[in-house]
Amino acid sequence: MFDPTRDQARQFFFDAWRKQRKHELLAGLESVAVGVMLLHPEYHPVLDDPEGYRDADYRPEAGATNPFLHLSMHLAIEEQLSIDQPPGIRRELARIAARLGDRHAACHVVMECLAETVWQAQRGGTPPDAQAYLECVKRR
Repeated sequence: MFDPTRDQARQFFFDAWRKQRKHELLAGLESVAVGVMLLHPEYHPVLDDPEGYRDADYRPEAGATNPFLHLSMHLAIEEQLSIDQPPGIRRELARIAARLGDRHAACHVVMECLAETVWQAQRGGTPPDAQAYLECVKRR
């Protein structure tokens, strides 16, 4: 899933969640995704209803949080941690987690920096700045 469409990304989450609920074997990234989904029980009703949420719009101006974007950002962070890319991200997350006493909360802190970095890249039409991202995380 290097560049999935919105529908493909959502279907990935729906499929992984369905497998989890039916106690089916999870493959690769599905296991990581389910681990993240289990940390977010507020999204379980969405994941349990693909037909009702496959095409849902989540508009920030309406105060709506997009559960699929949130879960996708968690997956991106888990992938970064698995390969320590950008170099030092694993150490910085561990530092924040130790301070907060909660790894999941630390991931949310890192997620704020990731969101800012992606927004800046989209706004400027440039690739994400890994160094600026890591510096943001270090300031937290």
